[in-house]
Amino acid sequence: MTTDILPLDPVSLRAQFPALQLEVNGETAVFLDGPGGTQSPQRVIDALSGYLAYGSSNHGGLFLTSRHADAVVEEARQAMADLLNARRPEEISFGQNMTSLTFSFSRALSRTWQAGDEIIVTRLDHDANISPWLMAAEDRGVTVRWLDFNPANCTLNLADLPGLLNEKTRLLAITAASNAVGSMTDLGTAVKMAHAAGVLVYVDAVHYTPHALVDVQAIDCDFLVCSVYKFFGPHTGVLYGKFEHMESLTAYKVRPASNHAPGKWETGTQSFESLSGVKAAVEYLASIGEGETRRARLVQAMARTKAYEMMLSERFLVGATAVPGLKVYGITDIERLAERTPTFAVSLAGFTPAEVAEYLGEQGIFVWDGHYYAIAVMERLGLLDKGGLVRIGFAHYNTVEEVDRLLAALTKLAQSRAV
Repeated sequence: MTTDILPLDPVSLRAQFPALQLEVNGETAVFLDGPGGTQSPQRVIDALSGYLAYGSSNHGGLFLTSRHADAVVEEARQAMADLLNARRPEEISFGQNMTSLTFSFSRALSRTWQAGDEIIVTRLDHDANISPWLMAAEDRGVTVRWLDFNPANCTLNLADLPGLLNEKTRLLAITAASNAVGSMTDLGTAVKMAHAAGVLVYVDAVHYTPHALVDVQAIDCDFLVCSVYKFFGPHTGVLYGKFEHMESLTAYKVRPASNHAPGKWETGTQSFESLSGVKAAVEYLASIGEGETRRARLVQAMARTKAYEMMLSERFLVGATAVPGLKVYGITDIERLAERTPTFAVSLAGFTPAEVAEYLGEQGIFVWDGHYYAIAVMERLGLLDKGGLVRIGFAHYNTVEEVDRLLAALTKLAQSRAV
């Protein structure tokens, strides 16, 4: 692990989250359900309620509350541009969620396809970065190619990507990190391969963004999507697109709306109170770091977050080896923790995923079970019709003590079946 990064203090950060004080049966709840949505700090809660208390309005009006809504949108746009390192705030568009944005955008992008063209999707992706493209391809008579992953460690077979790319390929839809098993993708390599073949790249960074620094300029992807509720904010989706693409593509929208990015992609009235929370969520992340600019603070903040979460991951993986019948999917080599998020898919011999999740829930430990919309992942692992897996997701507000409490509960459950 990197040693020159100032350590993250989870105690001071936890104090900012009212939900983390929740108790179950007299014990403080353990929120390990972050991959499905994180909790929010007080500043985000205050931002949402503050907007509504000030007086809400639609944007574009020639009066005070409407101008306030305009300012809220632009401040949120700039905040997300800083978080993703977009070249300009106009490359950021907002929507209800990542899934809605991707369905809408897939319809727009597929207008440029012709019958006989090809696209590539991966088996490691959340279905929100698969189904929209499958449906668009079917509508346009386009062939779908699949990039597989290695079931032994649940990492993408990027070495197979060149064999899928050809002069007919129009798009590579790829995940930055698996929401199911935590594996990260070498996006830089994937994007270079795709661009060398003249192929656009659409990145799902929903699971990646809470755990590592996003830099769309360094990645050089054409499009990237994320969801603010996965990094301590409200339920709002974010779409980044290179400005030249967002300007030239035709959006499906009502006639009076703007023909220019980003407005052309933001169909209907936005949730302005949520956009207040978007800025607050980015500001919260930036507060974990130090620096003269918000981007500089975010760079340091995500380095601290990554180092801290790697420590939690190591403690979990080491402890997991002592739990009878516990199988961890994905990367388990502690020398490769930088290649994964602190999200773990596990099974426990003798118990269904639902039984494990229910037992842990009764102990005040919140985890998910099932497929978590990673349908292709579970199909590839042969687990879709067997209840999927249990998903344990750590965030930077979790503690070593919570990791140990989880391991103790799993051990107790495993031993109960052995008796």
